[in-house]
Amino acid sequence: MAVKVSLLGLLLVFQGFAQQPASPDQPGAQPPAASQAPDPAQATNPAPQAGPVPQPIRVQVNEVVVPVTVTDEKGKFVSNLDQKDFQILDQNQLQTIQYFTRERNQPVVVGFLIDLSNSTRTQWKNFEQAAEDMVLQMLPDNPKYSGYLIGYGNESEVMVNTTTDPEKILERLRKLKPGGGAAFYDAIYQACTSRDLVQGEPVEPRRIIIVIGDGNDNASKRTLDEVLELAQRNLVTIYGISTTSYGFTSPGDENLVRLAEETGGRVEYPLQDVYKDVSGYQSVPSDEGNFALKVGTGGYASAISNAIFRAIANVAGEITTQYILRYTPNEVVADPKFANKQFRAITVKVALANVKVRARKGYYPFAP
Repeated sequence: MAVKVSLLGLLLVFQGFAQQPASPDQPGAQPPAASQAPDPAQATNPAPQAGPVPQPIRVQVNEVVVPVTVTDEKGKFVSNLDQKDFQILDQNQLQTIQYFTRERNQPVVVGFLIDLSNSTRTQWKNFEQAAEDMVLQMLPDNPKYSGYLIGYGNESEVMVNTTTDPEKILERLRKLKPGGGAAFYDAIYQACTSRDLVQGEPVEPRRIIIVIGDGNDNASKRTLDEVLELAQRNLVTIYGISTTSYGFTSPGDENLVRLAEETGGRVEYPLQDVYKDVSGYQSVPSDEGNFALKVGTGGYASAISNAIFRAIANVAGEITTQYILRYTPNEVVADPKFANKQFRAITVKVALANVKVRARKGYYPFAP
């Protein structure tokens, strides 16, 4: 019996080494299907096992990766903390942090998800430029950084597969035209299932999605709950740059916010507070209407450009200044008292007053 178990173990190890994912530039690399999406329980092995893994082998959760952002009362990043300043609780159980770094510019693979629906038409040129600026910020033509482009209108499409070359994405962006519906959830689904993987994901590089859109969805086959769970299983952090203009609301805003907050990211609203520092907005009468920025002076375009630039800088800055914590849960998942807790809640605490801590809300120890 001991011989049979040893042979099974050797076979599983051989299969794991045989299925390492290809680099972005290697053709034919295929990501896992939805039912085989890499999960936090396998975070230290970027290559998912082929076929079902025998239950007795998978008895304990492996390393969990937790990117953490800490800001002060004014929203500025707190970047001088040490490992001793952090605590991680998994299901309210204190964990031992086994890896900690505050090094900047860590490797990431970034998905750029661009809303091509009718709702982006009025500000399309501004957000096209915003997307280009974000690509240049996040992909500085360095092999440590990879990215891919997904556009979503009536359908979602992987327009540029995973690459380290920003020009491939920029060239495709400049050819895009908005129009139609919004298959936003399908775009998240594709980001998790339908692109080439990079060796080492999701530990190093980490997985980031940046959505430029309003969060509205009216054309997807997938649901919000479905893609949120998939993003959590894949250790993806989602950020949003909202395209909703001042004075308007989007029914999808709360969806975008939920996706971001549950995965440890956040949403920027560059067009919502464009005029907050402009004296007299909507209080100074004029022949053209209540506009403090006169048509033809360039003030309106300048205010929007500056707001979008700040939003991009905020998102890029957060991604590159996060603390990275990793730990192995100190509880055996096979323990009967935890058998019904498929989703495990994470709480990150910092030994400082008056700071805001942002991190993923939890993870799934088993594949779906």
